[in-house]
Amino acid sequence: MLSATGESAAERVYREVKGQILTNQILGGELISEGDIATECDVSRTPVREAFLRLEAEGWMRLYPKRGALVVPVADREARDVVQARILLEEHAVRTLAGDPTGRADLAARLERNLAAHRAADPADIAEFARIDAEFHQLIVTAGDNPLLADFFVSLGERHRRMTTTSVRRDDTVAARILADHRELLTAVADGDSDAYAAALAAHLASVHDLGPRT
Repeated sequence: MLSATGESAAERVYREVKGQILTNQILGGELISEGDIATECDVSRTPVREAFLRLEAEGWMRLYPKRGALVVPVADREARDVVQARILLEEHAVRTLAGDPTGRADLAARLERNLAAHRAADPADIAEFARIDAEFHQLIVTAGDNPLLADFFVSLGERHRRMTTTSVRRDDTVAARILADHRELLTAVADGDSDAYAAALAAHLASVHDLGPRT
């Protein structure tokens, strides 16, 4: 069955369930059933099963016959790996721009607009807050003018958004901390201070995502 937009029922269920996982409307560790999702999306179980298989293949859930689908939580190792990859990509981009005053000024202007939109966003709309947060960092990597690295960063975006929504829901002080940290990161970009950026980014991500030292 196709929707008015040409989207299949399985594609629609996949998009809706994945969206709920990324924004923590469905929490990691939660067991959901085909029947409940079929009712919620007003479809038969067949497209739900197809969507679940796709989500399992992407690592978002594990299927248990006759029991349902377990939404896979964000593991500590996964969070650390995502953060480490982000630090490498963003630091590279900022170092690339360090000797390009025009490029830095253009990026700083884009980041100012992003930060203004972030401050204007409804604090209760955590999904939108996380989207704008991801955009801030994507702007930086894209400005590094390496399409391969920028595309790889996009592939981390969904995990980034999920981690951010988890952190904001866990601690109501995190949103304000993100905005303050983004101002510090923006200043380092504008100044062309890649060392200050790298240090601020590492501290920002460790604090926001509650990643203490390895033991």
